Amino acid sequence: MDILISEAIGGRAVDQLKQQYQVAVLPDAWESPERLLRSIGEVRALIVRNQTQVTRQLINHANNLMIIARAGAGLDNVDTEAASQAGIVVSFAQRANSVSVAEMALGLMLALARKIPAAQLDTSQGGWARKRFTGMELYGKTLGIVGLGQIGEMTATRGRALGMNILAHDAFLNSGSPQLKPLEARLVDFPELLSNADVVSFHVPLTSDTRGMMNYERCCQMKSSALLINTSRGEVIDEPGLVRALQEGLLAGAALDVRGREPPEPSPLDQMENVILTPHIAAFTEEAQERVVQTVCSDVSAVLRGEPADHYFNFALPRR
Repeated sequence: MDILISEAIGGRAVDQLKQQYQVAVLPDAWESPERLLRSIGEVRALIVRNQTQVTRQLINHANNLMIIARAGAGLDNVDTEAASQAGIVVSFAQRANSVSVAEMALGLMLALARKIPAAQLDTSQGGWARKRFTGMELYGKTLGIVGLGQIGEMTATRGRALGMNILAHDAFLNSGSPQLKPLEARLVDFPELLSNADVVSFHVPLTSDTRGMMNYERCCQMKSSALLINTSRGEVIDEPGLVRALQEGLLAGAALDVRGREPPEPSPLDQMENVILTPHIAAFTEEAQERVVQTVCSDVSAVLRGEPADHYFNFALPRR
């Protein structure tokens, strides 16, 4: 077997691979680590999204694996250290879905600020509570971007188009970084961003430093009128702490496209009118998914032909 696809990934690029290679599409294989272990031995390329846990154990069973291709921007479900030690190329679509995620972040801001989901639900049930759904303009407000990478920068650009002022916190930037000037953004530390922003939007990868970085104590530093948006990784936010902060009125609302556990367990967030919950769909537009799948399939095809990958995390050619 040349290629194993362990999640529901398809499209024209996958169809093209099927014309050239032996491809097994097992959309629910990610649910069974034992099944993956049994299937991986002869596979030369593995394509995953975010549900397959590509562990060291799985990699150690993949004797013929040349490339792991992650159809998305993050790599927190791939043991990149183990893959690199085994000489396996790790490819991912780091930028292919950036526009869609930035647009989703902006959409969540607008929906939360204007209380659109709650107003729609009430109206569809026969209500007409105009004063109850008085919202907040984004014009003239301060948008705090946590993580000014490509998605964060695109989100900030869209906020600027609405007339928002930009604060940014990013551990890898300094006050002279070129990303800041076009946005007229000011780089600040995290506590200063939280205390001054009217909307805080997270765009950071999941690392040991970012896991749980937004907790109850951090929520206490925000304005009581502020909104929180997360389209990055669910574990960035300590959910019990956020629930407590919302219950105590320490912030005005939150919109979460990602959760610490997906699908999540029932939560008090489910019943809160000032909370918007979506099922990790920020990157799920037709355009973004086509670009993402095309990106990783192109790399898989190149590596199997003995050519270098273009969108690699570690190295362009296998070192096995």
